[in-house]
Amino acid sequence: MEIKYNVSEEDYLNFNKFHIGTSKTFKRALFVQRIIGPIIFIVFSFIFSKMGDISFLSLLIPFIILSILWFIFYPKYFYKSVIRNTKKVLKEGKVGGFLGEHMMALTDEGIVDSTATEQTKVSWAGIQSFKEDEHNLYLYNSSVSAYILPKKELKNVYEIRTYIKSKMKQ
Repeated sequence: MEIKYNVSEEDYLNFNKFHIGTSKTFKRALFVQRIIGPIIFIVFSFIFSKMGDISFLSLLIPFIILSILWFIFYPKYFYKSVIRNTKKVLKEGKVGGFLGEHMMALTDEGIVDSTATEQTKVSWAGIQSFKEDEHNLYLYNSSVSAYILPKKELKNVYEIRTYIKSKMKQ
C-alpha cells in the first residue's frame, strides 16, 4: 500500500500537543511542577514572615491564593510553552525533511517513508506503538518521535488503520 501525503506545521504541532498530553514523562513533569510551585510559595511566606514584621498568617493568605492560581493555570502555560518552543525549532529549520510531501510504502516487511531529501526504512518490529487523535495517525518509531499521517490527507483512513493494526499484531 502506498500513501502520498503532506505533513504541515499544524500537523507537527498537533503531534506535539498529542504527545505531551499522553506521555507519562510529560504528565509526571507537569504534576511535579504543579505541586512544587505552591510549596515554594508557602515556604516563601514563612521565610518572609521571619525576615519582616509581618505575621505568617497575613502572608500565608496571599501566597495560598497565588498557589491556587498556579495550580489551576500552570498546565495551560506548560502546554503553550511547549508549543512555542516547537514553533521556534520549526522556524530554525531543524526538522530536516520531516515537513512537506511524503510518499510512504506500507509493505509486509515494514515502512519506507520518502521525502525530497531523505528516505527512512523501519520494520514493523521497529514500530513501538500506533496511536491516533482526531487529526492524525501516529506510528511511533521511538518514545518521542513518530511518523505522522494526517487524516485530512488520507483517502481511506479506515483501511490504513486496519492494515497498520494487522501488521502491528504480527
